[in-house]
Amino acid sequence: MGKNKSGEKKANASKASAEQPESKGKAALKAANAVNVRHILCEKHSKAMEAMEKVQGGQSFDKVAQEYSEDKAKAGGSLGWMTRGSMVGPFQDAAFALQPSTVSKPILSPLIKTNFGYHIIMVEGRR
Repeated sequence: MGKNKSGEKKANASKASAEQPESKGKAALKAANAVNVRHILCEKHSKAMEAMEKVQGGQSFDKVAQEYSEDKAKAGGSLGWMTRGSMVGPFQDAAFALQPSTVSKPILSPLIKTNFGYHIIMVEGRR
């Protein structure tokens, strides 16, 4: 039975990539050197959780970032294209693990704690 299940998964993955060649593979992320990343940075855990709840509740990521984020990226939380090695470790690990998504339907990281505070991260593109 194990072979059938893995065979089905492989067939589904190849169908998905055949239908959407420019999607960079939905099942497994290809290695990327840069990500177009947005984040919401809050010093306090409670404020970060409140922001996370608003985004998960359907509010646009960029609007919540403008309201809650405490860093210089007030432009909807956009940090632009960031390369490997230009971000702090836990932030970078989370950013490169995320699927690309849109501000209206973001795929979010869990809260990421760095020396800057708590981050909620989303990725708009990979290259």
